[in-house]
Amino acid sequence: QVSVLYFARSAELAGLRCESLSVPRQITSLQLWEEIVKVHPRLAVIRDQVVFAVRQEYVLLGDQLLVLQPGDEVAVIPPISGG
Repeated sequence: QVSVLYFARSAELAGLRCESLSVPRQITSLQLWEEIVKVHPRLAVIRDQVVFAVRQEYVLLGDQLLVLQPGDEVAVIPPISGG
């Protein structure tokens, strides 16, 4: 079980700000994204713009292997626009 936190557009698309998900302990960041999109298909539209923060460290979507511990926080961070 990991805590998934949604920010900005990802929170709008998912319809919530946080939830717990059961995922494998060892998973690539891209596989983790695919698990999240299975639960919230609307998130697929921001795939090319999103990054994760796992234990407060940025992780790009790709082949990087994550070793998750129970209770870890995974933040879904879409692009932040500002001016």
